[in-house]
Amino acid sequence: MKLSEHTGQWDHQADVVIVGYGIAGACAALEATRAGAGVLVLERASGGGGASATSSGIFYLGGGTQVQQACGYEDDADEMYKFLSASTECEDKRAVRDFCDGSVEHFDWLESLGVPFERTSFKGKAVFLNTTECLFSTGNEKVWPYNVIARPAPRGHKVAGIGENAGAEAMKAILARCEDEGVPALNDCAVRELIQDDDGRVVGVIARHDGRQVSVRARKGVVIASGGFNLNHEMVQRNVPLMSETAMPLGIPSNDGAGIELGLGAGAATLAMGGIIATASIYPPGQLIKGILVNRNGERFVAEDSYHGRTASYVMEQPDQTAYLILDAEIFAYPEITSAQHALIDGWDSVEEMEVGLNLPKGALVSTVEQYNSDAQAGEDRLFHKHPDWLKPLDQGPFAAFDISFNKSIYLFMTLGGLQTNRHAQVINTHGRVIPGLYAAGACSAHIPQSGKTYASGMSLGPGSFFGRVAGRHASQGQLPDL
Repeated sequence: MKLSEHTGQWDHQADVVIVGYGIAGACAALEATRAGAGVLVLERASGGGGASATSSGIFYLGGGTQVQQACGYEDDADEMYKFLSASTECEDKRAVRDFCDGSVEHFDWLESLGVPFERTSFKGKAVFLNTTECLFSTGNEKVWPYNVIARPAPRGHKVAGIGENAGAEAMKAILARCEDEGVPALNDCAVRELIQDDDGRVVGVIARHDGRQVSVRARKGVVIASGGFNLNHEMVQRNVPLMSETAMPLGIPSNDGAGIELGLGAGAATLAMGGIIATASIYPPGQLIKGILVNRNGERFVAEDSYHGRTASYVMEQPDQTAYLILDAEIFAYPEITSAQHALIDGWDSVEEMEVGLNLPKGALVSTVEQYNSDAQAGEDRLFHKHPDWLKPLDQGPFAAFDISFNKSIYLFMTLGGLQTNRHAQVINTHGRVIPGLYAAGACSAHIPQSGKTYASGMSLGPGSFFGRVAGRHASQGQLPDL
């Protein structure tokens, strides 16, 4: 909406108006408040927390945090930057550099709010932890070629909560601090439109609150922090053509892309809208990583020790989205994440019989297993450079196969694309210029990793909270528009 079309009085006014009260919005609100700005949070639900409160509570942070040091891991901002710069698609290397350089301070800041992190680590392969342990490997740091580009270090910092919704512990602490510091919020308030002046500067919003339309003036800036779009089926199907009907979105009902639509209405550009992180992990138990993954042609297509989201992205791209996990008797076990519904197909006395049973091209699987066994025996996977720790010849019959196909198993997914922003969390328009007075952070903005192949658990909460702070600080310094 143009400011000239807004003929009524402002119902509310603040220096910085924040749309959404998940982790990005809450961190933006705290930082703007501490910078002296008057803040108003507009939350669509009946209270704060957002999807962050339903997450597994993992923050991707590094550079030598107190937890890394206490657990005996060496890391620094340069190694973290080398890894993220090489492994992710983010073209704004200055934003990546800022995140890496500020990671240790950001960890300390989160702890200062009361977010609980133990000085403990978990050394196995897991998707989430059913313990309060903190530090574990959550990405592709140990996967070739990244393990030769940068020194691997675990950077997944899990809040001291238990299970898949440990993120609630983080949000409880952060929202309590917001309340202590007097951050005002309007709940059950859905923002419908941005208001721009004749120069294109965002100066306010139109929202629906208590059954009526209200207008809110933003004297310095508006921060959109309203989550991703994975619950918007039409938007997902439009942007992710390979998405399977069996895949299930992770999130809450308000993850419907409303914030992205707000930005689009103001002329914003989007980035990586086809990017998703999907998961139906074959591990735990870790021993299953010693098996191999093959497609319908009987060919391997990814290093099996990759992060589960990387593996899922490659499964999605295989012919007919079909993939099988091949095991021998020595490492056989059922995947522990039963919600993925990876189905055991059958067992066979020989690889030749398994090849026939899976209806694979004659000789294909036999050749694949022979080559893999030869490499495993020599301790070097020449095809995908799987780490030697996970190499074992598959030579102890009988043999088994699980169906992990993208269109048969239950893959859970989140979207990674969104509004394009710069290192200051300012939203960029379709002409490559900043939209004055408009910021975005969290899942409504494009992530640093823009596909599941490059994602790491914690790369939503970590950068989301970090750039939420950046948005709050920068918006609080904005010039007052002349209305």
